[in-house]
Amino acid sequence: MKSPFLTMVQEHMIMRRYAKRTIESYLRWIATFIRFNDMRHPSTMGNLETELFLSHLANQQNVSQSTQAQALNALSYLYKEILKAPLSLNLNFNKSHRAKKLPVVLTKDEVAALLKICDTRHYLPCALLYGSGLRLMEAMRLRVQDIDFDYHCIRVWDGKGRKNRVVTLAKELTPLLKNQIKQVQSHLQLDLQHPYYDGVWLPHQLRKKYQGHNKHLNWQYLFPSHKLSTDPETQQLRRHHLDEKQVQRSVKKAAKMAGLSKHVTPHTLRHSFATHLLQSGADIRTVQAQLGHTDVRTTQIYTHVIHQGGQGVMSPLSYLQVPT
Repeated sequence: MKSPFLTMVQEHMIMRRYAKRTIESYLRWIATFIRFNDMRHPSTMGNLETELFLSHLANQQNVSQSTQAQALNALSYLYKEILKAPLSLNLNFNKSHRAKKLPVVLTKDEVAALLKICDTRHYLPCALLYGSGLRLMEAMRLRVQDIDFDYHCIRVWDGKGRKNRVVTLAKELTPLLKNQIKQVQSHLQLDLQHPYYDGVWLPHQLRKKYQGHNKHLNWQYLFPSHKLSTDPETQQLRRHHLDEKQVQRSVKKAAKMAGLSKHVTPHTLRHSFATHLLQSGADIRTVQAQLGHTDVRTTQIYTHVIHQGGQGVMSPLSYLQVPT
């Protein structure tokens, strides 16, 4: 059972419109911090305990830099926004130096095999992960109006880092997408007949600006859940988007059925999109924009996995006439 303190933190974050995933992550790190300090209340601790905890994550848990940064962000929020006792800007702790893993990338034939055997209910979102380089949650949160059939693109709103971007859309997916929108429309027509249906969820500011639009087709999720559910924030009856875990399980099952030995997740399709674009001669800045990376150095990791060899260098062994 969740403690009253963590429940209060959760309610505080909900009131400030934090994303569900962010709330879950912060609560998990705060609870881990409390357990690490023998269940002491955070109000009795501060900079020293935070430094020791972050160092422990790096030294004993060997977490990545991004994981350690996520823990720090959670504790910074806790002390600044909840306890009103901000942590020092000069915390002294051991930084994590665990190297980033190279992304797992499928060949084009492997992607084709995976998509061919993928559950038909999840084929379209998987095709968008590979065809447009979307993150899984970006695909799940797409609205009907985000698909632009005239310019063959998709508008991604509030992606990672709260950035917006426009990505390419494969023309081959047009018939499937139009059929999907028809299914969304059918769901909406049924929902509007329910006396307690209160429309799709909209961010707080849009909710005020576009009153009534939450029952318009354009604002509905492109991949809706198969049933109505209660919004935990407002307790209103809505139709949420498809649960991402369904797609995760579907990709895992398809990879196994296709006989792929690599560790394949939905994000593998995004990695493959980036690598195959670079292989086809796309400029790295173009790929950076498609992926929504702030720093081109993040995109450059894909240059290390292109099949021609590390950094595009051909091995000298390839020039020798040796038996293999």
